[in-house]
Amino acid sequence: MKLVHTADWHLGKYLYGRSLLPDQAYFVEEQFLPFLREERPDLVILAGDVFDRAVAPAPALRLFDRFLAEVSGMGIPLAVIAGNHDGPDRMAVGASLLRGSGVYLAGRPEEALQPIELTLGGQDVRLFLLPYCEPPEIRELLGDAELRTFQDAYAALLAKASPLARPDRLNLLVTHCFAAGGVVSASESPVYVGGSGEVSPAGFDAFDYTALGHLHAPQRAGERGRYAGSPLKYSFDEWKHEKSVAVVSFEGREPRVSLRSFPPLHDLRVLTGSFAELLARAKAEPCEDYLLCELTDDGPVYLPAEQLRPYWPNLLSLTSRWLTGSGAGEEDGLRANLGHGQADDAAVFREFLTQICAVEPDEEDVGLFLAALRGEEEEG
Repeated sequence: MKLVHTADWHLGKYLYGRSLLPDQAYFVEEQFLPFLREERPDLVILAGDVFDRAVAPAPALRLFDRFLAEVSGMGIPLAVIAGNHDGPDRMAVGASLLRGSGVYLAGRPEEALQPIELTLGGQDVRLFLLPYCEPPEIRELLGDAELRTFQDAYAALLAKASPLARPDRLNLLVTHCFAAGGVVSASESPVYVGGSGEVSPAGFDAFDYTALGHLHAPQRAGERGRYAGSPLKYSFDEWKHEKSVAVVSFEGREPRVSLRSFPPLHDLRVLTGSFAELLARAKAEPCEDYLLCELTDDGPVYLPAEQLRPYWPNLLSLTSRWLTGSGAGEEDGLRANLGHGQADDAAVFREFLTQICAVEPDEEDVGLFLAALRGEEEEG
């Protein structure tokens, strides 16, 4: 039996005000669906955070709808659970009808106690779907007022589900949570990462494979748990991630995992160097990747982003080590004030003429500038 495990699509996500839906549509329609037609797995798992927010934008809904129709048309069973970014009740509309087409949508915690019986690739499979849920939901479901933390709540629910795993079946769990010890990224919601949000991977021990969603770096979680990771890079601290989907084959009950990567429509990269170095590189290597540039210059640079964007139109952010660095002296005091938005207009003007124009301003120059600035403010 062979399954494909993916997660954390975040359809409809924006990065620095830029919609990533074209990149997501390219992944889904031009890469992932053709890959499924070629690979012909026995099951596809999408382990939560299908959308980036609970009320998903219409284009993201339409893209997901096309995906459901295509996978159903291939005759491949599809299991999808809600993540913490999804609206579980909205996403599961029509779930009972879709089951007749081999599409299994889960949005409520009680569904983990109602395993799905399938025969896939000649193997009998018991499929457990545990969407993301908050401790109060599990507390109400199990009638246990003592369940306060994610660890206690998930452990209690998994303790109820684990005896339903059968030794004569391949037992698969799909869930969305933060397994303790996982490597996190900036694009994951900080509310659900760390501390009381952690869940011990020991709760997955009763299952032959646990397909996880939530963390964006592909990684193991316990003995037989795995995060597929997000298929695209969603924050600049992910720029070195090797994004992929997991292809899991079983010989008997033993999972064997291989990873399949897809080149993105636009890569996401961090570039570091002096402004002169980056400008020369931009002219020599124009591209449309999503970029964050970090300037290493010892002083300010005049309108660096505006000079780079003709060659790198998707330059999304630019930082300066000079502005964020530490030191001593008058220049560093100005730098600190600039970083906190507290710089004096006269000091900024003096520094501009000194650093950019190589001119030492006198008091008359400063006075004329301040008078002109006040005149503009009064007219505005």
